[in-house]
Amino acid sequence: MNIQLKKFGTTLISRQTGREAFLALFPSLKDVKENEIIEVDFDGVLTFSPAWGDEFLTPLLNTYEDRLILKNVSNPSVQATLETLEKIIGKNFLKK
Repeated sequence: MNIQLKKFGTTLISRQTGREAFLALFPSLKDVKENEIIEVDFDGVLTFSPAWGDEFLTPLLNTYEDRLILKNVSNPSVQATLETLEKIIGKNFLKK
């Protein structure tokens, strides 16, 4: 499964909109196969905050663990937020 974050906007900053984005995605997660890779693509994302990321990425990481792969994470805002989240939750994201 490939998740294009820009479908949720290019400025991903509030906890509420992160939660809403996850809830919008949630029904399609029921179709994920047992060994299927979940790729989250940051292409086109300009601003990414820890609050939004925590609501959206943390549940995905907790559920899919090493099957969750993040793509196009070169944006400094994305990199800084991912580092912050990794420290907070004590887990690392796989990045492509």
